[in-house]
Amino acid sequence: MAGAMGHRLAELIAEYEVPGSNLAYWHQGELHEYAAGVLNTSTGVEVTTDSLFQIGSVTKVWTATQLMLLAEQGLLTLDTPVKQLLPEFEVADPEVTEQVTVRHLLSHTSGIDGDLFLDTGRGDDCVEKYVAACADLEQNHPLGVTQSYCNSGFIIAGRIVERLTGKVWDQALREQILEPLGLTHTWTLPEDVLRFRAATGHVEGGAPAPIWGLMRSAGPAGLICARPADVVAFGRAHLGTELLKQPEAMWEPQVAIPDPHALGSHWGVGWILDTWDGKRVISHGGNTIGQHTMFWVVPETGTVVCVTSNGGHSGAFTHAVATELFAELDGLTVPPRLTPPAEPVEVDVTRYTGVYERVGVTMTITEAEGGVKLVAESTGALAELSPGWEMTMVPVDETTFVGRREGDPQWLSGVFYQLPDGAPYLHLGVRATPKKETA
Repeated sequence: MAGAMGHRLAELIAEYEVPGSNLAYWHQGELHEYAAGVLNTSTGVEVTTDSLFQIGSVTKVWTATQLMLLAEQGLLTLDTPVKQLLPEFEVADPEVTEQVTVRHLLSHTSGIDGDLFLDTGRGDDCVEKYVAACADLEQNHPLGVTQSYCNSGFIIAGRIVERLTGKVWDQALREQILEPLGLTHTWTLPEDVLRFRAATGHVEGGAPAPIWGLMRSAGPAGLICARPADVVAFGRAHLGTELLKQPEAMWEPQVAIPDPHALGSHWGVGWILDTWDGKRVISHGGNTIGQHTMFWVVPETGTVVCVTSNGGHSGAFTHAVATELFAELDGLTVPPRLTPPAEPVEVDVTRYTGVYERVGVTMTITEAEGGVKLVAESTGALAELSPGWEMTMVPVDETTFVGRREGDPQWLSGVFYQLPDGAPYLHLGVRATPKKETA
């Protein structure tokens, strides 16, 4: 596949209804770049290998790297309380305010409600204002007891970067990472991105998204735009000492992911961790408004891959690219998506029915033939851009269920589980959602 990727990439975007994609990978000492499709279906401008896509939450690995660089300078440790670095910091729970650490933020174990998307303006004080607004955030789960994806935590982490460097997050990113690595096609603000070919996201039905990008306050959690070759260069830097003296410190497992079937088995420091055919894989994905990126690094082989997309069945598309590409390059089997069992599994689902809720979404679980029906209602700032959805989920075992939305070829997995104190949760989309009401 490596030699024919240009042709194959075009076939895959057609198969998964993706308007355009940009791919780069490093393998055996050589960079390969491919592009296919269009940046915007309304303009028809073609994707080129130097086109910028929104890499979304892949940004979190960059922000984690910034903090690790500061840690190597002795300005903090992973176990430094956030309050010590940001005396003004607080959340609704006073104990969490005092006890939450940098490690909790970077491993998604703080329990702070994670999907507060709040526009605090375009000024250089937007991240500072965002952190001030976190004073009202409740706990999604108790500190440190499980993993739940937390955008808020990474924006707080970005504010730590600002405090310790004396620079706004965007400028600190340039000085700490982009300029040392010579990355010319990695930017955060739209006025910089528009100097290049830039992708527009596409929503359901294939129409260009009504909004191009996220608010600036989300920067440290997901605002980087880049060409894949720049992301690959960043990944390669983690395989040596070009950036960090000990990049492998970020690969140490910090917490098991309750649903190991979605993206990986554990979370490290910033990175998602997994094992394919006995080989360590570190990765991250990102989603913005109609755009999706996946990023993988295999330390043992030195292979680094970044693939972008701007709509369509993007998750299934990037998984298909990875499945074919890693088999060709490294002989690795990418774990297939969990699918319904060949024989139905009998499970008493009544214990799982009820209402599950966190910032950004309310999910109602009811009994359905062969499993449960999940109805999700989006709430909060992005509700208009993320309409509600539903799907029927069937059991794979006593606690693991799979389902897929109408028209989507990709199966989604979810795990019902309990915290040590017995509190019931649903882990879906790498987020833990507590059960608020029993049906």
